[in-house]
Amino acid sequence: MTKVLLSAAAYVVIVFPLALGWHAGLFKEKYESFGYFAGEPNIPVGLAAIIIQGLALAIIYPLFYTGSAGYVKAFQFAGLMGLFFWTSHVLALVAKQNVPNASGFIAMETGYLAIQFSMFALVLGFLYRGAE
Repeated sequence: MTKVLLSAAAYVVIVFPLALGWHAGLFKEKYESFGYFAGEPNIPVGLAAIIIQGLALAIIYPLFYTGSAGYVKAFQFAGLMGLFFWTSHVLALVAKQNVPNASGFIAMETGYLAIQFSMFALVLGFLYRGAE
């Protein structure tokens, strides 16, 4: 249970500042040009979503983890979950609405999600290293 809670907390600590800095800070104008924001972002709801995602991923990972090759399994899991998030977040948005410069949006979000899930994989690999 401790590893699950640590994994969930690590996800929030990684993703919330990364998401805020990436989408509403460093690349805010780019995301506005994509039509990503309709008005101001709702930061408390975004944080709540990240907390729920972190808990869900932290609960699912021990079911995926087989007790061997901690970092390998962590990156396999993060890659699979990242792909799921990518299709449900990035491709779904492009499919649902007319995104100006859709290829640019897809590239930006692909980079963002690659960073997000790579960092999370490193934490999972560290927390579950050598665990049986």
